[in-house]
Amino acid sequence: MDNRTYFTTYTLMEPKGSKSFRHIYFTCTLLVYALILFVNIWLSVVIVLDRALHEPMYIFLCNLCINYIYGAAGFFPKFLHDLILDLYVIPSYMCALQAFVIYSSAMCDCSTLTIMAYDRHVAICRPFHYHEKFNKCMCGMLLGFCWTLPFIAMFTAVLFSRGLPLCKYHIDKLYCDNWSMVMLSCESTVIHNILGFITLLFYICLAVLISMSYIKLIIACKASLENRRTFLQTCVPHLFSLLNCSIAMVFDFTHSRFSSSNFPESLRTFFALMVIIVPPLFNPVIYGLKLKEVRKRISKSCVNIINH
Repeated sequence: MDNRTYFTTYTLMEPKGSKSFRHIYFTCTLLVYALILFVNIWLSVVIVLDRALHEPMYIFLCNLCINYIYGAAGFFPKFLHDLILDLYVIPSYMCALQAFVIYSSAMCDCSTLTIMAYDRHVAICRPFHYHEKFNKCMCGMLLGFCWTLPFIAMFTAVLFSRGLPLCKYHIDKLYCDNWSMVMLSCESTVIHNILGFITLLFYICLAVLISMSYIKLIIACKASLENRRTFLQTCVPHLFSLLNCSIAMVFDFTHSRFSSSNFPESLRTFFALMVIIVPPLFNPVIYGLKLKEVRKRISKSCVNIINH
């Protein structure tokens, strides 16, 4: 008997204790979403309005914040809606859209952090060539790369997964991801595995490039006190951001590929939420606190708001 079908609606994982604590979950989720929007919008506005911050490093930081706002919009409104109604279902087209937004944002995060690492490498190791390499045209091309590649990769992955006949309709996660959708299929997923492997390999290569850049930076900083100061001021926040992004992506990969009923539900939920909450919330805060110029502008804007 052929039990293949094309489901128009999926069910998502119901948070543990949602019947009793959904109002608490809703309040906490809304607070986290508001904080993510606040810190990222504020930092973006400070950078856009202050002409002194119209430098490549701060432009890439602004792009990072915009990307976090975009990624958060893929998860929080839908999850808040589910908590209000206590109904964890999603239409198939919305599931594909959610997977596209969340994971294109995650890939854009990795791409932007790679470019920021290259920016710091040129600024410290080849300062006399910095403005030649990071002119307006090059910055525009690099920003285009940050967005175009993730969009193409996720559009291709979602397009392939949408045509699969499915045997199941439950996604054991708080939100949709492309791998979970593929795993519901009755047919072979070899092509999707190959596409996922190619994408993963590309971002591993980016991680290797980042590592090489920082090895050269550390070597260069040994020879100069000024370079060490620049490294501490501008590279340490970037290293924290990379660490946040890497840990979140590893957790999400672990959850997506190796999740099972034997895995504790609370830990599975933690893994799933890491990539959604940690980088968008903590990375802008780290940059705002550690980058001297940004910190000065934020403090100035706070004083102006209080005075008014």
